[in-house]
Parts: sequence; C-alpha cells; structure tokens
Amino acid sequence: MVNVMGAHTDYNDGFTLSANIDKEMVFAVAINKTDKGRVYALDLKDSHEFNVDYFEQSDKAWANYILGMVSEFRKHGKIIGGFDCVFASDIPIGSGMAASAAIKCGIGFLLNELFNLELSNLDIAGYATKVENEYIGVGSGIRDQFNNLFARTSHFMKLDCLTLNHEYIETDFSNYRFIIFDSQVKSDRRLQIFETRRKECQQGLKIIKRYFPEVKSLRDVKPDTLLKCKDDMEPELYWRCKFVVNENIRVLKSVEDLLKNRTEAFGQKLFESQMELKRDFQVSCAEIDFLIDEVTKNNNVLGARMIGAGVGGCTLNMVKDYDREEFISGIQKRFKKKFRKNLLVYKIKIVRGSGKLT
Repeated sequence: MVNVMGAHTDYNDGFTLSANIDKEMVFAVAINKTDKGRVYALDLKDSHEFNVDYFEQSDKAWANYILGMVSEFRKHGKIIGGFDCVFASDIPIGSGMAASAAIKCGIGFLLNELFNLELSNLDIAGYATKVENEYIGVGSGIRDQFNNLFARTSHFMKLDCLTLNHEYIETDFSNYRFIIFDSQVKSDRRLQIFETRRKECQQGLKIIKRYFPEVKSLRDVKPDTLLKCKDDMEPELYWRCKFVVNENIRVLKSVEDLLKNRTEAFGQKLFESQMELKRDFQVSCAEIDFLIDEVTKNNNVLGARMIGAGVGGCTLNMVKDYDREEFISGIQKRFKKKFRKNLLVYKIKIVRGSGKLT
C-alpha cells in the first residue's frame, strides 16, 4: 500500500488518496481441529503458538497483530477454532508500505473465510484499526486497513476517513510509471515522532475549538480559520495543523486533477506535499531529502514525495517510462556514494486488495 496523497490526514478525520501495489503478503491456512493457533512467519523463520480461547500478548511484535485480530473477533462474539497458518511477504518492513495492515487484514480475511464468520470487509477493516489503536497502541487511522481490503486494480482510492465514503480514480498515465526508492532508513524513533505529531495536531485542534466550537476535527478547518488562531498557538502546533489543513485540500484538488487529466498539476502537488512534510511537519530525513532533491533536477520526473509516516522509508516517484532505467542507475550510484549503502528500487503496479488466490 502507498499513500499517494494524504499523509497524517487519516487520524485527523481527513481525506486520503492511496493505492494497493504489487508487494504481497501471502497466507496458507487450515483448520487443525484443536484449540491452538499455530503460526509460522516464513521470512523471519519464527513461529508462535497460542490457545485461541485464552492468550496474552507476545514479546514478538509480528505475532501481536495476529493475536489482536483473534482478540477482536472474540470481543464481537465471533468464535474461532484452532488453525495452522504459514505466511510470507515481500513487503519491506518499516518502509511505509503498511506491512502491519497487510498482516492484520490478511489474517482477518482468512479466518473470516475459514470459520464462516460472515463479516464484511468493512467489519474487518474496523477490527484491524482497533487492533492498531488499542492492542498495539498506535493511534493511526483507518486508511491502510481500508485500502488493503477495498483497493482495485489500476485505480487510486480517495477515502473520507470520517464517513468512509470512497471513490475510485482510474490510473492511466500513458508514458508515466510509478517507481519507489527505498532508503532503508528504519528509525527507532519513528513511532515516538508519529505519536508526538498526532498529539500536536490534537493540541492545535483544542485551541481552534476555543474560537470556532463548530469545528470537530482538522478536516473542518480552512486556512483563514487557522490563521486567525495562529497567535495563540506555539509555532510547532501551528505548522503541524497548517500541514494537515493544506494536505486535505491537496487530496481533493489532486482528485480533480486526475479526473480532468491534469497530470502535470497532479505531479506538482506531490512535490508540494513533500516540501511541507519536510518544512512544516518535520518528518523527513537526510536520505529522503537527498532522493527528492535528485529527482527534482530531472525533467522526466513529474512528481515525488515520501510515503508512510516519515522519518525514513521510501519515496514515490512519477517517472517517464522511456527514461526510467538511466534515471534509476544514476540515482543509485549517487545515493551509494553519499550514504555508503545500496538504494533499493521497486517498479510497481497498482493491484487489488486482499482476496483469495486461485
């Protein structure tokens, strides 16, 4: 999954533009007629076994996403039996491509099918978001989970994270392709910074509500409304709120650009989003800044921005198809020279969300 536009808007009840990509997490699962859940993570060469009727959190981070989903099923009266599961993935961990959503939604989808729980994809997305918020303890929004279950091949999805109304926009960019550069920066401070930014947005919203009580969330705030509250905010709170307000507007205008085939205007908004992520939300890093600076110099790049929560991870780049090989090799050489490590590159396609393999 990539958040094409709409960073940090989801947990502020805002708008997002996202897509599912051909990085997969594949599960094989079967009923084992016991009261045990036995799960093996093939890539990690690690396993976890638990009683499906009673269990505690694990010291293994990956296992807690599965335990959380089983716990959420039970809270809603959906009882499952024992099962065996093995899974593998080519989604880079910590890259900003929502591997955690893939494991939660994947196991939720499969257990729903396996035990005939009669849950909708919307139910599963909601359960998976509660797991992230309450079981794992990360205050993220529903975007990643919703995209995982509702994404369509060759389409972006615009999502209203408050109402869950969503719209599909066909991606037909002729000579342009999407390429992801993976900086391989996986900061230990990512979650800490994410939670700090979320709280800063909440603090800013409280100040806005003093003057505009009709405001329910930052999605309701217009730039001029925010400006009227600036003098009563700490500078950091103002800049965080300003980014979210602008980003919501950018999502809506990006959809207009795509529907009206204004490809260049859409690409420019990718660059604008990245500039404000760095300047106003302050979630960039040296490697990401380097990658963005490099592609900005290239006329064959229509737009680029970081994906995920920031502080490392990847950049999404919209590049002219015919020139991409030369473009990629040049970036890789300069990145390795500066940071003494390889730049990973993924040439992606936009595909559907969770489903059965046939």
